[in-house]
Amino acid sequence: MSAVSAKEVKVLRDRTGAGILDCRKALDESGGDVERAVEILRSSGAIKAAKRAGVEATEGVVQSYIHAGNKVGVLVEVDCETDFVARTDGFVGFARDLALHIAAQPTLIAVTDDEVPEEDLARERRIAEEQLSDVPEQARPKAVEGKVEKWLDEVVLLRQVHVNPKYDGRKIEELRASLASETGENVVIRRFARFQVGG
Repeated sequence: MSAVSAKEVKVLRDRTGAGILDCRKALDESGGDVERAVEILRSSGAIKAAKRAGVEATEGVVQSYIHAGNKVGVLVEVDCETDFVARTDGFVGFARDLALHIAAQPTLIAVTDDEVPEEDLARERRIAEEQLSDVPEQARPKAVEGKVEKWLDEVVLLRQVHVNPKYDGRKIEELRASLASETGENVVIRRFARFQVGG
């Protein structure tokens, strides 16, 4: 089975409103069949959770993390729908652990794929094309896309596996979606800032 492309994920995401990782997983499971992927998303509840994503998240918290030695610091804003949920231990703990993760990831540039600057994406495509110039012509587009996807895994927060072993290798998007499901509210990682001395 071939790898699922970002374009296929976008098509399914536009159609269902489900998260990137949910769409990718459903397409993997369905062997690329979009109709079957929609069914998989419906049965898993991902579409129902995605409908909550349309609800405005105007409450939330800002959490900080200062790494030992005071050389790296992070601020992260995580939003939800109500002040009640924003004050729960689970929500605050998620935001705190997120700040710790960001501190450990100097390559991060965006929360979501959509926030990655177009010029950065174009630059990475050019670099990949140059690096893969010896790959046969018919295989090159897929190979370039694979390299770009790998780069996005390094720079997009929601794509990353959380650095804390207690999360058992789960990605940030999975943890966010799980928290949204537990709280019954739209949970949005709004923005982050990472500061490093001399960086």
